[in-house]
Amino acid sequence: MQYIISFLEGIITFISPCLLPMIPIYVSYFAGGGERSQKKTFLGALGFVLGFTSIFMALGALAGTLGSFLKQYQTAVNIISGLVVIFFGLNFLGVLKLYLFKGITKTVRTDNMGFFSSILFGMIFSIGWTPCVGAFLGSALMLASQQGHVLEGIFMLFTYSIGLGIPFMLSAVLIDYLKSTFDFIKRHYKIINLISGIFLVLIGVLMATGTLGWFLGLLS
Repeated sequence: MQYIISFLEGIITFISPCLLPMIPIYVSYFAGGGERSQKKTFLGALGFVLGFTSIFMALGALAGTLGSFLKQYQTAVNIISGLVVIFFGLNFLGVLKLYLFKGITKTVRTDNMGFFSSILFGMIFSIGWTPCVGAFLGSALMLASQQGHVLEGIFMLFTYSIGLGIPFMLSAVLIDYLKSTFDFIKRHYKIINLISGIFLVLIGVLMATGTLGWFLGLLS
């Protein structure tokens, strides 16, 4: 069930106010000049997703490794991880007025991007857009650290990347048909941020109290 949470965090990251408005710009990078090709756009989006997935999985491995070393301090790890996630949630709710997770506004200048350059672009995205995706990425990393195992940490961030990557690839291919959907999401950002904040605070409280596993067991 914790992997489902990580997957959902990836989806919510995609519709966040600092990422969703940039999707048409990214798609234009993959399409290149002239008439847009579905195949070229798909391959570009695939490379982009593979790029940021590789970096996020490496971060998951690091979090899992640190968690394994701190296994004997599991209670402290739970409390600290939970408080960090609660902090993220309060920021989404507007209780804390921080600009840490607002993302960057600078775009990338590129012409006729290919598959391998898209992979590199995805890797750069995963680093340069950390302030934007930081809240839910950080929550996924906190979950990974609680697993206390490298492979579980990698898989935790893999599911997060899948949650972020699937809607991204669908949007790249179907961008011409999704404008109304994007507009609907943008009009309801306040509600989305409210739900996201409550979701993070709830997960943070369960992590801090060490009851996340018990709660997920009730749902399974």
